Amino acid sequence: MHVPFEGPAGIGVWSGQHGHSMTLTRLYAGETPPGQDDFDRLFVMGGPMGIYDEQEHPWLVPEKRFIAETIAAGKTVVGVCLGAQLIADVLGARVRRNPQKEIGWFPIELSESACESAITGFLPPSLEVFHWHGDTFDLPEGAVHLASSDACRNQAYLYEGRVLGLQFHIESTPKSVTDIVANCADELVPAERIQTAERILSATAEDYARINSALFGILDRLPG
Repeated sequence: MHVPFEGPAGIGVWSGQHGHSMTLTRLYAGETPPGQDDFDRLFVMGGPMGIYDEQEHPWLVPEKRFIAETIAAGKTVVGVCLGAQLIADVLGARVRRNPQKEIGWFPIELSESACESAITGFLPPSLEVFHWHGDTFDLPEGAVHLASSDACRNQAYLYEGRVLGLQFHIESTPKSVTDIVANCADELVPAERIQTAERILSATAEDYARINSALFGILDRLPG
């Protein structure tokens, strides 16, 4: 975790349903990642900082090293938003500003490869999900492009069948969305791809059930 208000949310729900134990590493509070022998699967969550903000957040340096070690160890890794950008950076891809911020509930379109994938092929070709990002990433070399939106071409990728980057937030719950709106309200300025707090918070139980079902199905199908 990079900030206290962007935790595992629905990932924690999935973990509990499957009887998995989950530990949290609060990098912002000075905690250090576990040893490689102490975990099986890594989730790298989001945050409002950028991957290059190492002077302000020096823990980014050892975190990137830890992510690289985890990938090299052959483990399953899932990155959400900032997490996906960090993984892309570790894999040698460029992370940069997206032409516009994308904040709110907008659809993504699955690529042909995603529709044919054993991990994402169960998803519908188009899916409305929750977004909160200003940066984007180039596709890491060797990664499979999975999804795009009107505002951001690279929304998801899969590397070696076990390293997944998601620019969007299908782990979101009503509480996690309320928390990010409360803590990042300054970003909610009038723009084409930025919804108001009222619109964001008007999402229904069916909206959350839809994205969490997508998350759970993906996590069920990932190896490890």
